Amino acid sequence: RVAPAKEAAQKAAPAPPGAPKPPVKKKEEGPKPTDASNHPLVKRLREKCVDAVTEATEFLGQLSIRIERSRIVEVCNALKADAETPFDYLSDLTCVHWPDNREAPMEVVYQLYSISKNERVRLKVATNGAGVESVTSVWPAADWPEREVYDLFGVVFHNHPDLRRILLPPDWDGHPLRKDYPLEFIENAWTERHLPEFSDVQREQVEQRRTYGLEILSVPQEREVRELFRGGKEVMPKDK
Repeated sequence: RVAPAKEAAQKAAPAPPGAPKPPVKKKEEGPKPTDASNHPLVKRLREKCVDAVTEATEFLGQLSIRIERSRIVEVCNALKADAETPFDYLSDLTCVHWPDNREAPMEVVYQLYSISKNERVRLKVATNGAGVESVTSVWPAADWPEREVYDLFGVVFHNHPDLRRILLPPDWDGHPLRKDYPLEFIENAWTERHLPEFSDVQREQVEQRRTYGLEILSVPQEREVRELFRGGKEVMPKDK
């Protein structure tokens, strides 16, 4: 019989090493953007608008062209009048905020579509506080999308027919889709001017109702806030 101390030592001893584990298979790299300087549309555009194109890439069949900021209207007119692929429809206009790019943190993106040729192209324009020229003279439908980008990102569109906020109140502070804008509801100058005063007890009740859904505890002040924000719906409910 094995002594108890020896038996315990045998149980505590590590198991002999087995076969080595197979190496972890390296994940295959996904597709990457490729240079599209030789794309026929890019060549035609560079012939019509000399030095306006700064970069052209293609990714998964999608063509993206980066345009010099001051030439955007000229380029849009050229693409709209292109004989082979007339881009006669502005399907979307939006913006991306790149806070690390200090020289030009805002990138306005134009999605163009050719109805007759069923082709798409994406234009990109980098800008800063100087803004960018409005393309409403090329596509009147750019009116509201440009107002939305102005409202939510703060990009100014020069020569826009009616550049003002479209989603937020005219005297709202800040631009909510910028990446430096806080995600939580904050007290700012607008809320101080327009929302009723809440006591500490009322604020605690609001947080409890948002957390537990206790609508039975609603107070007139919160109902007023709800009407100001969402026309009778819950004020900024937090996602669970």
